[in-house]
Amino acid sequence: MQIIEKDNVKWEEEFLHQDVPSITPYLIEEGRTAPIILVIPGGGYGHRAYHEGEPVAKWLNQNGFHACVLRYQVAPISQQETIEQAQQAIQTMKIKRTDWGLNDQHKIGVLGFSAGGHLAAIISNRYLESKGYTSRPDFQILCYPVITMDEFTHEGSKTNLLGENPDQQLIDQYSCEKIAHENTPPAFIWSTANDQSVLSVNSLKYAEVLQHYQIPYELHIYQDGRHGLGLADEHPNTVDWKQACTRWLSAYITEGEED
Repeated sequence: MQIIEKDNVKWEEEFLHQDVPSITPYLIEEGRTAPIILVIPGGGYGHRAYHEGEPVAKWLNQNGFHACVLRYQVAPISQQETIEQAQQAIQTMKIKRTDWGLNDQHKIGVLGFSAGGHLAAIISNRYLESKGYTSRPDFQILCYPVITMDEFTHEGSKTNLLGENPDQQLIDQYSCEKIAHENTPPAFIWSTANDQSVLSVNSLKYAEVLQHYQIPYELHIYQDGRHGLGLADEHPNTVDWKQACTRWLSAYITEGEED
């Protein structure tokens, strides 16, 4: 897993496969125990959307959180290699905490949009264990996420990740509502009711299984908003997801921690 300093990132090449897999850190000076959040842009596993990457990391910095942006393999994807890349990114962040002047008090979470939300949810339920580090994140933030690879999926994401005509066993393995368990980390989830690209039923399915396992979660279904809003700065109602998310982080993730 490469670590690329943000000053050396050529964002105009974001849609290409250069420097994959890699993470770009966006660290803040203050906040000794502030969480570190891995930002995963969406793009249907076919590209990586810039507006769901660096701008989100900078927004997190402004609100007192460290961030890293993940560049992951998009189509063509060989044997779902993207999943392991995201798992390794979490492990790398845990390994690098000391080098970054942080310590193991710093919780590490994941924030993903659309197909990036699917990737975030997958690695929140399936972990790597190596070099003494687990890839399990401490929390997950899912923004209009693709959750299922079964009915109600986003077909482009499904095809790019699983290939043409995957069998039911593979579909089940990558449907997050079917692999959640009692050790799934807490979740903040939002979507919009009229999203025609990734139906909000994806978020509802995930919330239902989290409820079943009594995993703490907060779910917001906003009435209006096209798919791919990102920070949603231009949308007067859905933009509230940012305040709701930071409130949730303060209440359930950073509560009791010292700055």
